[in-house]
Amino acid sequence: MSAPNGPAAAPPTAGAHDSRIELSGVTKRFTSPTGTAFTALREVEITVEPGRFCAIVGPTGCGKSTTLTLVSGLDRPTTGAVLVGGRPVEGIRPGTGFMFQADAQLPWKSVLDNVALGPRFHGVSKRQSHTRARAWLRRVGLAGFEDHYPHQLSGGMRKRVSLAAALINEPSLLLMDEPFGALDVQTKAIMSNELLQLWEQTRPTVLFITHDLEEAIALADVVVVMTARPGTVKASFTIDLPRPRGAVQEIRFQPRFLELHEQIWQSLREEVEQAYSQSTAGARA
Repeated sequence: MSAPNGPAAAPPTAGAHDSRIELSGVTKRFTSPTGTAFTALREVEITVEPGRFCAIVGPTGCGKSTTLTLVSGLDRPTTGAVLVGGRPVEGIRPGTGFMFQADAQLPWKSVLDNVALGPRFHGVSKRQSHTRARAWLRRVGLAGFEDHYPHQLSGGMRKRVSLAAALINEPSLLLMDEPFGALDVQTKAIMSNELLQLWEQTRPTVLFITHDLEEAIALADVVVVMTARPGTVKASFTIDLPRPRGAVQEIRFQPRFLELHEQIWQSLREEVEQAYSQSTAGARA
């Protein structure tokens, strides 16, 4: 299924043409430790145009994170094709930024050194990497914390470090797996605002995985609903809220937001109920 374009869709930026995401007939099967085969994804069809922000929602265990792993190049589909920029994904490609559920910071390195890792891996000198890292830390509101270590920061501050580290190389493709899921409601709203403001500046193509339907609608140009396992695309909804969106705390009270939430929840609720039934049946077996 192709994610539809609408008036709220973000225009692609120069150089973003190589970040179009295409999943065509993608199926992914795994073998459990006991040797039992199971299908995580089945015949998934998703297209995300360059510069668009696509959120994927679905019940627990429907293959959302697996989809992200396939697009990242960290795994391969069993059947079907995954392409970025028209080319098959055969590994981690240049121009890809990652922000996953768990903090990926090195505990023995300072905040400054953690954010500077990306440029350093790309051959940028230490001095230049630190200059860029300081600039990004200012942009995410962490000026003055450069010499702190991850364990000295709050959860929200660590997420700001992760966001700076993901964006410092100005990726054309940004993959985010429930990056704010562990945060409290207030901090999540602040981080969502930060993400929108930073995304508006460079407009990478974003694939954002979340369980939070409100978060998906507030952030995305299109929301894809996946079915209970084996996961496939059930529906795709254009989010025609104008950009720039403003504070996510206020967006959620707009009449159009509430209409979209009702429409998407009607589609999602059936899958959540089915996934719950599957899990309880398995527990009784």
